[in-house]
Amino acid sequence: MPDHNLERAYSIKGASDAKALYDDWASSYDSSFGERHGYIAPREIARIFKDLYAGTEPVLDIGAGTGLLAEHLRDRAVDGIDISQAMLDQAASKGLYRNRICADLTQTLPIGDASYGGFVSSGTFTHGHVGPEVFPELLRVAKQGALFVCGVIPPVFDGSGFGSRLALMVAHKLVTMVDFHDIPIYENADHDHAKDRGLVMVFRRI
Repeated sequence: MPDHNLERAYSIKGASDAKALYDDWASSYDSSFGERHGYIAPREIARIFKDLYAGTEPVLDIGAGTGLLAEHLRDRAVDGIDISQAMLDQAASKGLYRNRICADLTQTLPIGDASYGGFVSSGTFTHGHVGPEVFPELLRVAKQGALFVCGVIPPVFDGSGFGSRLALMVAHKLVTMVDFHDIPIYENADHDHAKDRGLVMVFRRI
């Protein structure tokens, strides 16, 4: 069996690499990564979202994968978008997601304008995956007042231009001021990244 690990995931470059990795990893992702690594960021992001979102509009899970975040939002109408159909198929087997959308987040999304009232994301804004270039399309499909609760790895936040992109979005009155939450990514874990922390970006579309 391939040796899937964080280093391989962090080293991918572009959409084709991401699709190949996650298509191959899908069947064992929950056990070999989610459980073995003590991956709790999805739970923590879902908790923040539920604390802040009182609406009933549909929610989009950005980079949904096998649905580890959506497992904590079963009382919501959630759609999942991911570049890997195999990962989405794993989520389907759990009965997760109202709709599953296989698409490249860096391209025009096959979603109508103002479709969602909430957005969540875990493990997508990270090394080798996607950066702030996806925000214009996400804002296009967001309803006015839509809540974004999205995790990001701090080195990626610094190195990929999230700060300046968010500042410009605030300056142009596209989104509200951004709040940040500091969360653990793993718990009860013993591996090289066990003590890593994540940032959660929280803002609303204006």
